[in-house]
Amino acid sequence: MNKLFKYSELADKITSQIRTGVFKPGDKLPSVRNLCRDYAISMNTAKRVYWELEAQSLIESKPQSGFFVTSMHDANLPLPQSSSPSLIANDTEPSELITKVFANMGRTDLTLFSIGIPSGNLLPISQLKKEVIAATRELIGGGTAYEPLQGNVKLRRMVALRSRSWGGNLQEKDLITTSGGMNALSFCLMALGKPGDTVAMESPCYPGIFQLAISLGYKIIELPTHPTTGIDISVLKAVLPQINLCLLVPNYNTPLGSCMPDQNKREVVELLAKHDIPLIEDDIYGDLYFSGQRPKCCKSFDTTGNVLWCSSVSKTLAPGYRVGWIAPGKHLEKLLKLKLVHQFSATAIIQEAVGNFMKTGRYEKHLKGLRRTLQQNYHNYVQAIVEYFPEGTKISRPQGGLAIWVEFDAAIDTMKLYDLAIKKNISIAPGRMFTVQNQFQNCMRLCIGLPWDEDLKLKLKELGILLKKMH
Repeated sequence: MNKLFKYSELADKITSQIRTGVFKPGDKLPSVRNLCRDYAISMNTAKRVYWELEAQSLIESKPQSGFFVTSMHDANLPLPQSSSPSLIANDTEPSELITKVFANMGRTDLTLFSIGIPSGNLLPISQLKKEVIAATRELIGGGTAYEPLQGNVKLRRMVALRSRSWGGNLQEKDLITTSGGMNALSFCLMALGKPGDTVAMESPCYPGIFQLAISLGYKIIELPTHPTTGIDISVLKAVLPQINLCLLVPNYNTPLGSCMPDQNKREVVELLAKHDIPLIEDDIYGDLYFSGQRPKCCKSFDTTGNVLWCSSVSKTLAPGYRVGWIAPGKHLEKLLKLKLVHQFSATAIIQEAVGNFMKTGRYEKHLKGLRRTLQQNYHNYVQAIVEYFPEGTKISRPQGGLAIWVEFDAAIDTMKLYDLAIKKNISIAPGRMFTVQNQFQNCMRLCIGLPWDEDLKLKLKELGILLKKMH
């Protein structure tokens, strides 16, 4: 049995058995140990087969029980189309719509499918409170003193240690802390460009990113993006003469949830380095993989210091703490000068608390639980979409992150759907929010970071009723 068969063909064989009904929804699959025995393969190869099937949402793992065929899988729902934006640089944002949707943030009377953060019910709030109290005791002056310009030492050390899981191999001296992920992106954009420059990014893209870029005077080129594998690299090559920067969210970006394959990441990094075009990498969702192993980052393949890797705990631990960081590579001095002028020092107590939460292992334990919850939520949402939404609905296949991208036929205007849904105390994120062009009117993003219960299911059912009335 050759190496290819051991992994790829065995995964294909089990996939076929699931799709043809040999294994039915709810069936338990052979244990990893039995798979090793039956096919004369190693434990690592057997695990890799099941990780691949988990990544396709065909199976799910249950602690202490094994692997099971998912109660339903999304093979019956087609993927949304790859985006096909105009390649003309643009700086027109749907500001009125964005303001209307984000004005709902924090409202407890609404079901917020529109806000892409994990619910507070999924966060270790009591443990974080203890860490904040402990930080006041551990820091000099109870946390009243300034931090070093690069930021809290413990936090930088822990972020550097965690980077080993994706091949970053960073050291604390390579990092600068910031007040959240958007602050990190803001510093990068301010340091590397000027008004009138052009930045390339995914299409669709998180609206806060293009709003930030436009506020700094940038024009935006949106790149065609596949809902599973990310940007079209051939188009990136074609627009290189027009761009000054590239800003990508390679791992589970919102709203698509796409994840660039490693080879694509490597190719993008080498391409941009060759043309001396900086790559700002927003890796804010990288720790939210549903199963298998954490995906590598573009920074994993950076040998020239051209990638500025940015992340935070805003989507994983504490949105309101505003704790983020940058590994700016060869641009470290530029970023430090900018931080000196614009921020000088972040909140010492909060950074110390987050750093210690990572050091004690509580962060990784929390992430394991959160990832399982998000994966199960994804399956629950898909089941509800199949059951309640109009025939022909298309959905993305995120293997991590917080979002599902939903595409309807052209008759559905999700901006009108928003107005109808808000009357039912439901807030959605219309697709038009995620672009600076006139597209995605028949799409929406749903956040899967809400606790699943019967009430949430009923809200999706209500959305389905509204959608069917719009046909």
